[in-house]
This record gives sequence, C-alpha cells and structure tokens, in this order.
Amino acid sequence: MIVAEVSLDEAGIVFSCSIEGHSGAGPRGSDIVCAAVSILARTALTTLSNMEGVVVSANAPHRGVLGFVVEKAPENGAAPAGASAFLVEGLRSVARDYPDFCIVRVRTERRQDNGN
Repeated sequence: MIVAEVSLDEAGIVFSCSIEGHSGAGPRGSDIVCAAVSILARTALTTLSNMEGVVVSANAPHRGVLGFVVEKAPENGAAPAGASAFLVEGLRSVARDYPDFCIVRVRTERRQDNGN
C-alpha cells in the first residue's frame, strides 16, 4: 500500500509531502500504481525545485520513500499553487482509481514559517 501525505498552507501551496510504500498492484518494474505516484511526485518536486524563489529540500533514502519540504516560496504563489494542485489532484485520481493500493491524506494548516 502506498500512503501519500500532503500538507498545504491556507493558499493551497504544498509545504510538505511524504510518500511511502509499494502498492503491490503489479510486478516490480511493471506496477502502474507505483509508476503513476512516482511520476506525479517527482514531477511536482522537480517543477517546484526549478521555480525562482522556491527552496525545496528532498529526501529519498531508498526505493518506496520520497519526502520533500518547501522551505521557502514567494509571496505571489501562483506558480507553486499550480504545481501543488497538479500533485494533489493527480494523487487523488490514482487513489480513486486504485483504492486498494493507494491512500492519500491532504491536510491544510497554517504554515509556521515559510522562510519569507
């Protein structure tokens, strides 16, 4: 089972994401659920990391684990909000289509310190 946890600030911008586990929906290397979740998370992470004014730290200590934290985002968060929506909606879509293999938890909370 893949468990994805995403924390959003009040503006809908992701400030942390943690994804762990293996879906078990198919053989290693041919698992469409793992592939879908992996590409969504990696694309969102890369997109956020390449944005001007955004600072992201990531951790992927081994297969089946990926986490990242947006340490700093610009005041005008239109671009980070788009990447955040992409990630959340994509993960929710996978969880809807494959509920036995993927769980997504999204919470909105006040950002303690966004680095600005």
